[in-house]
Order: sequence, then C-alpha cells, then structure tokens
Amino acid sequence: MTIQRSSAEENQSGKALKSSRKISQNSKSGRWLWFWVGMSGIAMVSATAGALLAVSLSSTPLQQAQLSPKDEAVFDSDRISGGVLRFSELTRPVNLLVMGMSVLPPDIQNPPEETKNLKYLPQVNSFDGLSDVMLLVKFDPETKKINMLSIPRDTRTEIEGYGVKKINAANLEGGPALTAKTVSNLLGGAGIDRYVRINVLGVGKLIDALGGVTVYVPKDMKYQDDSQHLYINLKAGKQHLNGDQTLQLLRFRHDELGDIGRIQRQQMVMRALMDQTLNPTTVAQLPKVLDVVKDHIDTNLTVEELVALMGFGVRTNRSNMQMLMLPGRFSEKGEFGASYWLPSKNGIAKLMAQHFGLESEEEQLATTTDPSSLRVAIQDSTGGDRSNLRPLIRALEKSGYRNIYVAKAWGEPLDVTHIVAQQGDGDSAESIRNTLGFGEVRVESTGNLGSDISIQVGQDWLQQKSILEKSLTP
Repeated sequence: MTIQRSSAEENQSGKALKSSRKISQNSKSGRWLWFWVGMSGIAMVSATAGALLAVSLSSTPLQQAQLSPKDEAVFDSDRISGGVLRFSELTRPVNLLVMGMSVLPPDIQNPPEETKNLKYLPQVNSFDGLSDVMLLVKFDPETKKINMLSIPRDTRTEIEGYGVKKINAANLEGGPALTAKTVSNLLGGAGIDRYVRINVLGVGKLIDALGGVTVYVPKDMKYQDDSQHLYINLKAGKQHLNGDQTLQLLRFRHDELGDIGRIQRQQMVMRALMDQTLNPTTVAQLPKVLDVVKDHIDTNLTVEELVALMGFGVRTNRSNMQMLMLPGRFSEKGEFGASYWLPSKNGIAKLMAQHFGLESEEEQLATTTDPSSLRVAIQDSTGGDRSNLRPLIRALEKSGYRNIYVAKAWGEPLDVTHIVAQQGDGDSAESIRNTLGFGEVRVESTGNLGSDISIQVGQDWLQQKSILEKSLTP
C-alpha cells in the first residue's frame, strides 16, 4: 500500500524527525554514559576477583582439608555463580556452614613442637578439634535475604556413627563433612552447599584487617584463665574494639546464660560488622583482607564463589539480614550427665519452613499467629521506672496481647525502639510495630530468651507516649 503525505505533513514530519534525532542523540549519550559506568563496575569487580585469585594461588589454597570423594559428595557441587561477565553474580540459593575453631594442643594428635614445653595451653592454628561456633547461613537471591542460624555448640544431637553427643564434637570425629551431615539431620534434611572453617587466631586478624568494629559492650566483663593465657577485661558501653578486644567479647561465657549469652553477643558483633563493612569499598579491599587471614581459613568455596557471596551481601538490604537461633531450652540440673541445649523439634520445623524454605510433615504453618499466644517481653533502655511502660502495656492488651511481662532492662541506650523477633517470627513483630506505630523490626535473637517478641524500648517511646495515651482515653 502506497501512502501519500501533504506538504504540511512533510513539514511536521521534518520537525518531528529533527526532534527525534535530538532525543536519539541524548538517548545515545545516556546509553553510552551507563555503558561506561557499567564497564567501570565490571572492571572494578574483575580487578578485585583477579587480585583475589592471585592471592589465593600465590600461597596457601583456600581449602586446606583433604576430603575423600565420599566426604566431598556430602556438599552440593553445582555452580552457585554465573560464568564470564556474570561470575560475581549469585545464581541460586546457597546454604553455607560456618564453623569457628578454638583449638588447644591437647585437642590434636600432633601439636606443634613449640607448644610442648610451655606452662600454659596456647591457641593452635588448626581446624581439628571441637567447633566453638556454628552457623548455617542462607544466601537467597530469590528472596533477596540472608538468614543466619546460630547453633549452640552444646546442642544435644545424634552424630552418625558416634551416638548422641554435643554437636561441637562432630568436627572432632569427622571434620566438615560429618558436621554438615549432622547439621542437616538436625534441621530436617536441609542441604549444605559449602563450608567455611576459621580458626580463632584468624578472627582477631580479620577484625583488625577490617579496621576494628564499633559495638556496645552490654556489661563489664572480667575473666582470667592462666592455663590458656585467656584474659578478658572489658568495660560496659559503646566503644571501638580491635581484634583482641572483639575476641574477648565473643569468647566471654561466664554469666547466667553461658553459651546462649555468647551467641547473642556474636549476633551483635555480626550486625555491627555488616553495618560497617558490607560496602563496595570493603569488597575492593578483599585481597588484602584475604591475604591476612588465608592461613587461618579452610573452605571448599572457590574464589569466584566467595566474590559472588560478598557481592550479594553488599547488595542486600540490612533489614533483609536475619539472625536466628536454634529453638530449644537448657537442660535441667540432673536431667543428663552433662549440660546441654535441648533442641525443639517443632520449633526447628517451623523455623526451617519460615526462613529456609524447608517444609516438613510436622509443620503446618498458620498464615497468622494469634496475638494472645505470643510471649511479649518489654526491655526498657530509657532508664525510666516501670510506670512509664503502663500505656505501652495497655495498648498491647487492647490489641489482644495477653502474655506480656517486663524483663530485665536493656543496657544499651537506644534512640529507636527495637521490636525483636526472638524466635524468628518477623510477621508477628511487624504486627506489633503496626499496633504501636513506632519502632524498628529486627529478626534476631538478642532479646529476652523466653519471649517470642522482645520490645527493647528506646527514646522514640518517650515521644510517642502521649499520643498513645490519648488513643487509650475513652
């Protein structure tokens, strides 16, 4: 079909053509600008990955353990990152088992010669022995979340071939593979893709390489163990800690909560580190950081996979980083021959379904939780008396919350109230935030141990108190 145009149409067409050329030129300029920005980003990541690769190949490899083919088969060998230009991109969900190792000479068969004539037991740079810290971390590009599950080292569980023991013995008996199988069985069959073991000597160096960490020390901590040359002396308050001081905070466990209190402090340090160090600048410094700690790390992650995980961490919103703890309870005195953390089968099933996508026959997750069934603890950080909390309690009761109690005050002064999903129930914590109209939801285990939700009251409560009181007035 032939289309004829009038001269007027041709003039308009000509103007439109000139206009479209200008738009096209601007559009092309914009495209070129973004092209060069993109290429610069690729170049930076490539340089970082290249430097990492050079560091890792120049001396000690990242994987220092010799795993048999049977042990290697415990871990999922499928790729977790893209190829070529997408090598730094995480392409599927990944479950990473992280173990912190604190090893003394008696823990290993052939301790270093220089440790034999000492009058104390020094830390040894080894990955054998009992695991002191255990985490399962899920990096999920589908939900854009990072979920970290702390597993107490005293957790009572079955270790295949060795009977019922504390879970920290799994590494002593069978290394990372047996630990991965034990963790998977405990968590209802969760798959383990990769592992990382880091010696405590490397943790201090890692903190120093990152420039230290600013954290609130919840109370004065003093402890002395001459047999290990372990000296802990920290004052309460917000402060910037170096590597040795951070280790003192992480290793202290001589209070009423023992290892569980230590897990809470570990989560505080991890939150502070994520806030301070997960940024592009830190990623660019990874070669230097890895060079400092590489002798103290054993992992089956490749360098490319490490870059992909770090890159995902940088891009993840802090509110989507959730820290959980294995549901359970302390064993009672005389219940067993040793003290244990006794895992809750139902609690684990619920947590794994909510945060790790692992459904089970026992777990029939309700869409909403009845407010009257929730245990809500209130921890005041403002320094006021309990009477200041009455309007807060009344507002919660008016909304159907029945099991509310005032717990031990929160030591750190907070500007913003933290509504802590102690058992991982972020939806219920968000409902409480909506009821109150203020506060910040945190999915972590730093609240009151016996609660489902802990409300750590901050200065914003003092500003909202009068508003809430008016809403409660008939």
